[in-house]
Amino acid sequence: MIQYKGALILGALIGTAAGLLLAPDKGRITRDKLKKEGKDIKDQFTQDFNEVKDDVSKAAKSGKDRFKEDLKDFASRSSYKTEQAITFLEKQLAILKEKNKTFQQSS
Repeated sequence: MIQYKGALILGALIGTAAGLLLAPDKGRITRDKLKKEGKDIKDQFTQDFNEVKDDVSKAAKSGKDRFKEDLKDFASRSSYKTEQAITFLEKQLAILKEKNKTFQQSS
């Protein structure tokens, strides 16, 4: 998209230069036309720049929102895995307690 807009601006500049070289009008008329074309090019460039800036902003916001969703999913999965690990450790602790009881009874 940016390359397309750059090509349009380059084309406008080349067209302006060709117009100067082939201009059948007087100098003042040609200068007025150049001023108008220069303003048009500037306005188009400003509009294109704002569109690109908006596109980048939307992409960044979308990426940020996506990152937040992914982070929330990761936290949820991590919490589930943590719960599994805690359950496993509690079972192992219960086994160790039972073994420890057998040592206490045999003493």
